[in-house]
Amino acid sequence: MVEEMNNPYEQVQINILQRIVKNVERLNQSVTTLNQTLEDINRKNKNLEIMGQICENYHNNIQFNLEASGNRKPPL
Repeated sequence: MVEEMNNPYEQVQINILQRIVKNVERLNQSVTTLNQTLEDINRKNKNLEIMGQICENYHNNIQFNLEASGNRKPPL
């Protein structure tokens, strides 16, 4: 009968691998949370960008109308 050679470090290696797997799972959860937060920030930034464009268009329209009506005056 042939005896199997036991690796004296096998249990240590198994424990290390289990720790690595657990840490990778936690990292994946953190990255998922980060991605969701970034998506939320990007959505809010898009709303701010749209609002900025609206304000800029409004300003340009006012300037055009003041110029067209001859009521535009230089800044004080």
